[in-house]
Amino acid sequence: MQINMKDLALRGQTVAWKEDLQLNSAFEGRADILAHSAVHVDLHAKPIAGAVEVRGKLTLDLDVSCARCLSHVKQTLELPFLELFTQNRIEAEDGNPDELPEDVHLVTEDKVELEPYVIENVVMGLPYIPLCDDACKGLCPECGVNRNLQDCGCNREKLDPRLAGLADLFKEK
Repeated sequence: MQINMKDLALRGQTVAWKEDLQLNSAFEGRADILAHSAVHVDLHAKPIAGAVEVRGKLTLDLDVSCARCLSHVKQTLELPFLELFTQNRIEAEDGNPDELPEDVHLVTEDKVELEPYVIENVVMGLPYIPLCDDACKGLCPECGVNRNLQDCGCNREKLDPRLAGLADLFKEK
């Protein structure tokens, strides 16, 4: 997936991409992601005011492990995609011509490869702490039972170790 900056500027038309990318590198080192589909890319590039705007949506299916109860959860992520590319230096909001706005990429070549930007958006869009449900109760720290499925009856009363001696005073004999 490449953008030809000069070609887009000359034609002035929108270019579209719809394809599936296998991005295994985006999921390396993530033990909580058990399986993933190819990333479905639906992007449109159009020239605007001396720059090229690439906008669209990235969609992928994930099989993740819940961070609290370790159950397997299937999720579909729909990630918005927006990147701006320019070959011309433009002034930042403060009037400094040497700095570009944060969301604009200055490119020196006529062709821009989009795959690294797709990978970056996928990595940034992955759930940091995947959960099966916001109200997930997790595993019991005493016996390991999934508290979403059953109540284990373990004593979950936390006692401050500094006050443990006082607790002994109040025990009935």
